Amino acid sequence: MASSASLMVLALLMASIAAIAEARAFFIFGDSLVDSGNNNYLETTARADSPPYGIDYPTGRPTGRFSNGLNIPDLIGKQIGLSESPLPYLSPDFNGKKLLLGANFASAGVGILNDTGVQFVNILRMYRQLELFEEYKRRLSGLVGTRQANRVVSQALVLITVGGNDFVNNYYLVPFSARSRQYSLPDYVRFLISEYRKLLMKLYKAGARRVLVTGTGPLGCVPAELAMRGNNGGCSQELQRAASLYNPQLVQMINGLNAKIGRDVFISANTQKMHNDFVSDPQAFGFTTSEIACCGQGPYNGLGLCTQLSNLCPNRDLYTFWDPFHPSEKANRLIVEQIMRGSNEYMNPTNLSTIITFDSKM
Repeated sequence: MASSASLMVLALLMASIAAIAEARAFFIFGDSLVDSGNNNYLETTARADSPPYGIDYPTGRPTGRFSNGLNIPDLIGKQIGLSESPLPYLSPDFNGKKLLLGANFASAGVGILNDTGVQFVNILRMYRQLELFEEYKRRLSGLVGTRQANRVVSQALVLITVGGNDFVNNYYLVPFSARSRQYSLPDYVRFLISEYRKLLMKLYKAGARRVLVTGTGPLGCVPAELAMRGNNGGCSQELQRAASLYNPQLVQMINGLNAKIGRDVFISANTQKMHNDFVSDPQAFGFTTSEIACCGQGPYNGLGLCTQLSNLCPNRDLYTFWDPFHPSEKANRLIVEQIMRGSNEYMNPTNLSTIITFDSKM
């Protein structure tokens, strides 16, 4: 017979699992904007696991987040009441009751298309992220049973952030790239949208019922593009054109999916407008610059990677961009504030706070 002590431990464990299960789980898919460290466990150059990444993270150490501190999933997780951020799926610590918090499947360098980011070699492309989600569901079923596992997934919040790399690290990676020879820009955008629609439907069929879909930022205005393609300090007009074609069609596609399903499963976040607000008027948000990255080298600190040999600003809160491509933690906080409480020009059909309030009454 089991001892009373072991029965008590078992009872406490089950109570702990039940308490975590009451909170809403959070699943993250996509690229480096939302990767929390999966690439740390892969043989790839797309990594953020060495200083000065993480300089403002609570531990002061790099975690694999492409940020000086917290990233967008961390900040959304806090807003929806999670006690801690979901772990990267590949983390060796991702087991037991950690599964009930959700999981981060994102991988820096990936795009909607499988050929995006080929230069990074070993990354979790979107089809693989969805395969790992199915594996996760099997693991969760083994922990809490199939019925409870399905409930965790259907009541969860899902964030997917992908698409920017399909332009930066594919179509415009090199002059006369394979994709740019195959498609005109408008045709390429339509192709991306049709492929993204398939990904979103796979998420829906896998059980996701609240999916936050972010658009691209102002692709031509990041420090890397100012350094490589900008015109006398101006944004790259070609990449800006790509973003201006892509983002409205993404919203249109999402609206169509919701209409087909008959409910607002997918929520679109106009991250291009969110970024443009502080790119066009950084001082209004307490930044001194939206052109120069905090960490980097060359013009606008926009060339190469952020390393210990790079220029490093003393106050990250004054910079819109942390490195040549990624927002600072402060910029991420502003983006998440709009995701949570922004008006319809930022969030469609409504913001995340309104959705959470609605869901809590169901």
